Amino acid sequence: MSLIQTVSAHCDLPCGVYDPAQAKIEAMSVLKSMEKYNDSDDHDFKARCTIVKEQRAEEVKHHLWVLWTDFFKPHHLEADASIHELMWNATKVAGEAKKTNDVAKGQELIDLIDQISEKFWATAEGPGAGVYAQ
Repeated sequence: MSLIQTVSAHCDLPCGVYDPAQAKIEAMSVLKSMEKYNDSDDHDFKARCTIVKEQRAEEVKHHLWVLWTDFFKPHHLEADASIHELMWNATKVAGEAKKTNDVAKGQELIDLIDQISEKFWATAEGPGAGVYAQ
């Protein structure tokens, strides 16, 4: 008889806490960094804006990946096939936001995350997993 049991978890720590708000907060920081970059004539400040924007965009990608790979399950994708493409597009736009200071790209990222949020909260599991209930 073995005393060792095999266990599995959907993520590194099976906390069950997910929320698109994490990605949105980071995306809003991306947009604000773009705006501040565009409004400044200070080259050092612009460099700092670029660094922050790129870091926050990478965080957006991380939070989207967690939702995409840990929260959304096959039954969600079967019920709404657009989730996969929406997540892919949002992740790509987060990467594109790292390469530009075009505020339209930052706003596009926020808009995509808002669409993801709608899909998240529409699932049966969303209200129990999210922090910021809608």
